[in-house]
Amino acid sequence: MSDERGERIVVTLREAFEPLMRSAPDAFRTKFRKMARDPFAFYRGTAPLFFADVASPEHADVDARWLTGAADRVWIQGDLHAENFGTYLDADGRLVFDVNDYDEAYVGPWTWDVRRLVASLGLMSWQKALPDDVIDDLVDTYVRAYVDQVHHYVDVEDDTDWALTLESAEGAVLSTLQAAKMSRRSDLLESVTVVEDYARRFADGSGVRRLDDDEHGRVCAAFEAYLETIPESKRDTAVRFDPLDVVGKSGFGIGSAGLPAYNVLIEGSSEALDNDVVLTLKQGNVAAPSRVVEDARVRDYFRHHGHRTALSQRALQAHADRYLGWTELDGEGYVVSEFSPYEHDLDWDDLTEPDGVRTVVGQLGRATAKVHCVADDDSDHDLVDVSVEHLIAEGVGDDVAGLVSDLTEFAHSYARQTREDHRLFVDAFRHGEFDLVDPTT
Repeated sequence: MSDERGERIVVTLREAFEPLMRSAPDAFRTKFRKMARDPFAFYRGTAPLFFADVASPEHADVDARWLTGAADRVWIQGDLHAENFGTYLDADGRLVFDVNDYDEAYVGPWTWDVRRLVASLGLMSWQKALPDDVIDDLVDTYVRAYVDQVHHYVDVEDDTDWALTLESAEGAVLSTLQAAKMSRRSDLLESVTVVEDYARRFADGSGVRRLDDDEHGRVCAAFEAYLETIPESKRDTAVRFDPLDVVGKSGFGIGSAGLPAYNVLIEGSSEALDNDVVLTLKQGNVAAPSRVVEDARVRDYFRHHGHRTALSQRALQAHADRYLGWTELDGEGYVVSEFSPYEHDLDWDDLTEPDGVRTVVGQLGRATAKVHCVADDDSDHDLVDVSVEHLIAEGVGDDVAGLVSDLTEFAHSYARQTREDHRLFVDAFRHGEFDLVDPTT
């Protein structure tokens, strides 16, 4: 059984990442080393394996119990685990705690997001040595908060107002928002730029690559095309979008290994140097759920992966980043967004006791319902034109206890599977079974 599962892990990851493994084996060696660190790091880096599992007939039959109408084709975040939440400054200037990563966002069953999240709770809780009955309680808290918030959206007309903010958040979520409030744009600029002759440019250093004239010109042309993708309602006429400096960038997270990226420095709303803005252009990746959702209408809706990422984020995030857009460069799609000083991840390291974790988990449930049910005013509604909150509420009905039971069992079983998968992955990597990523070179 282990041999069969180990082969499945190797084949699935190779099929998902082969082009990037070939083009950037060093980046994938680093990615695999990080994944080898512990089971949760492995879980974060293996979304394609998760979706291959939940799209299997075994899980599809279980999911069908909760899916009515078009509930299997709604916007999903696509990689919803406990560490993909944090703060951002929304388009209205509010600090909000929410999902903060949309690279894998796609269209699929809403149950896939909640399954991936509760499995991450089971895995993280095991690594914190929390007992099984505590995991049961955390899953119960998350699921009931999720369903309660879905019903909130069923009941209210204006569904864009609620958010986890400095006024409504509690516990570690509130602390994360308070830390973000103390951030300053000038501190971010000082960390990545220098000022010479009264002009700001990117600082040279690790992960920063200077461009030759040809590549610089191509990036600037792609940036010019991106400007047309910013919705009219979010265009700040005071911001000057002429690039002040452009560099290649590396060093993004586990999921972005091998993907080209650039930073673009533009002048802010005034000539004052502390108003300058850093934007990132990152090549879009193939969304993990798209590998198992066999729906031509969904696949053909997107021009490229950058377009898919930006549209998905607008569909999942109320008051999305005003700089969010997309472009093309060298035949590939790129997503463009602000490199914001106000983005802070929730730090789970200090959350060691059940009460503190429970307080956070209830808020994650409500935040998950928010991304499923609330879209930005400028999102495209053509692809998913149904009332998601009504579909979810109808699918769950009065059987919230049944949903809790289903997801609790899944949280335990998939966390156990992931711990075993991690061991098999480490053995496979150490013994050279990923032929495109040498473990020693």
